[in-house]
Amino acid sequence: MGFGLWLLLDNQSFIVVLNNSTGIKVACYILIGVGALSMLMGFLGCLGAIYEIRCLLGLYFTCLLLILLAQITAGALIYFQKTVLHEEMSKIVSKVLDNYPGNNSTTEQAWDFIQRNMHCCGWNNHEDWNGNMIVTNSSRLLFPCSCQNISLVTGNFSDSGFCEAQTPEWPVYDTGCASSVESWLVTNIWVVLGICLAVALIELMGMSLSICLCRNIHTAEYSKVPKFQ
Repeated sequence: MGFGLWLLLDNQSFIVVLNNSTGIKVACYILIGVGALSMLMGFLGCLGAIYEIRCLLGLYFTCLLLILLAQITAGALIYFQKTVLHEEMSKIVSKVLDNYPGNNSTTEQAWDFIQRNMHCCGWNNHEDWNGNMIVTNSSRLLFPCSCQNISLVTGNFSDSGFCEAQTPEWPVYDTGCASSVESWLVTNIWVVLGICLAVALIELMGMSLSICLCRNIHTAEYSKVPKFQ
C-alpha cells in the first residue's frame, strides 16, 4: 500500500514522468487496493485468533497465500519483461519531451530536475528534443534550459523552460538521461525488493501460525464465539 501511494503521490522524482502512463496509474491503484485488502485480512485474522474462529483464520491464510503468489508473479513478470519495460519507459519519456510546452507543470519540473541534476539531455541524447513542436516551429534557436552545460554558459541563465542558443550548436550536455535514470530505478527497485522479501517472510510466518492455530481449535470451541443481542 505504501509503495502504491509513493508511486502515485511522489512529485519530486522520475516517478512523476512515469505517472503519465495509464498502465502505471492502474498499477498504483492495484497496489493500494491489495494493501488495503491485506490490512483488512490482518484485522480479520486478529479476530479469528482472539475468538478462535476457524473460518476467519482459514480466510486469513487463504488471502495471505493469494497475495504471496501475486507478489511472486509480479516479481517474475518484472524480471522477465525488462526489455518491454525499457521500451515503454522510452515511449513515455518521448511523449513528455514532444509535448513539453515550458509552462512549469509538475511533470516538466520533474524532468527539468532530472536533466539539471544528472547532467544529461533527452533520453538517448539531446537530439530527442528535435521532436518538440516548440523547438521545431520556432524561428529562434531554442533549447531546453535544464539541459544547458553550465561550463559552456556565461552570465545568468534559467533552469526551466526554453532558452535561446547563440549558435546552431546547443550548449547542452551530450549524454542522454537513460543510463542515469535506469541506475536510479535499479537502486530504488532493490530497496523495494528488499522490503517485499521481508514482507513475504512475515506473510509466510503468519500463514504458518494461522494454520497451526486453526488446526488446534476444536469444533466444540465454536461456543466461544460471542453472541450479540
